[in-house]
Amino acid sequence: MKYYLAIDIGASSGRHIVGYEENGEIKTEEMYRFPNGMDSVDGHLVWDVDRLFEEVVRGIEISVKKYPKIESLSIDTWGVDYVILRDDEEVRPVYAYRDARTEAVVEEVHRLIPFKTLYEHTGIQFQKFNSIYQLYADKLSGRLDGATDFLMIPEYLMYRLTGNKVKEYTNATTSGMVNAMTGRFDRKIWSCLGLPISLDANLASPGTEVGKLKADIAKRVGAEILVVLCPTHDTASAVEAIDMAENAPYISSGTWSLLGVKTPMAITDEKSRDSNYSNEGGVNYNRYQMNITGMWIVQNLKSELCPDLSFGDIVKLAEASDFEETFNVNDDMFTAPESMKSAIDAYLFGHGKALPKENADYFKSAYKSLACCYAEAIADMESNTGAQYNEIYIVGGGAKNDYLNALTEKHTGKHVIALPIEATAVGNLKTQMKRKA
Repeated sequence: MKYYLAIDIGASSGRHIVGYEENGEIKTEEMYRFPNGMDSVDGHLVWDVDRLFEEVVRGIEISVKKYPKIESLSIDTWGVDYVILRDDEEVRPVYAYRDARTEAVVEEVHRLIPFKTLYEHTGIQFQKFNSIYQLYADKLSGRLDGATDFLMIPEYLMYRLTGNKVKEYTNATTSGMVNAMTGRFDRKIWSCLGLPISLDANLASPGTEVGKLKADIAKRVGAEILVVLCPTHDTASAVEAIDMAENAPYISSGTWSLLGVKTPMAITDEKSRDSNYSNEGGVNYNRYQMNITGMWIVQNLKSELCPDLSFGDIVKLAEASDFEETFNVNDDMFTAPESMKSAIDAYLFGHGKALPKENADYFKSAYKSLACCYAEAIADMESNTGAQYNEIYIVGGGAKNDYLNALTEKHTGKHVIALPIEATAVGNLKTQMKRKA
């Protein structure tokens, strides 16, 4: 039996999952789970990458104690965030995508290269936290002075494990700087923004070898393990886990809801730009996809209104509410508010809608708003691709939410197929197993 280790890190938690194949099925066992989250430092939201790395190594150590012979491991995380390097020295702090520092530079970036041109080149939807805006903010603040490279978060963690810097394609596409047709960093964008870092490195495909654990890491965890690239953007890995009878829309439902469909090529026309669809890298296909604010809103409401309740109890509250008002979950005011409750109140009041009276009303409104957003996004998808779909596959934590699934089915008119699996970890593992097949 061959064993593989998937390290899947999201914005709120990380997990180490060992996988192996038995009777044609991938079996998984969670070995270690740890909390994750942004820290507030000097008025900015940042990632403690040293803490993340320690959790990564600790989880490997625990996994090796039960499975001493692990064939390989790989790491996936969220997209857009990165670590700047001056040779082998990190530039600190490592900013988190929800930090507000990019708001001041978006207009300047679009003056240098209009968003219409950006979209024609990259096919990436506008989000003020895309790496392109983060890097330009870094340039203006001097953080890129002397910089030699930048690595997306999973690339950086694997670099610290192996000593090797390897850039991976699917995560690079989330930056908003990869040409949708060539699959390489777009030099016109780089030149227009005057970014000083070299772009000579190729973007490696999932399955590429990064290297073995450094000697000190191998000694600490008790094993020499090969590190390889999975689709390091977590949604790209999640999509790899979905076995579809025929191509259909998917929703990877977690802190974010990533709603999309596989297409042979990027679609970068005006209709796609206007509906804010993105084209991100998949494994030999394009992910025509929209980033939708997902369980982030519910998670924040829970922390603020009823931290002691379980998510199951919160669903029961929402089901009992007769509140029907909805809001645009993608409005900027919900990105990182001090109070999610107040943000919802402000949105509803500003749009002449009734305000929630009970905690249950806030959760009902959040779930219904999310389902309505799915419906609008799928309608745009069908119009833009010229295809009609009968089903939606839902994976991730949100797949376990029967209430949200029912609302999604009602508002989209599509049959929901919920796959309550650790989809991202399974996709990560599948890629490693295929490499060894």
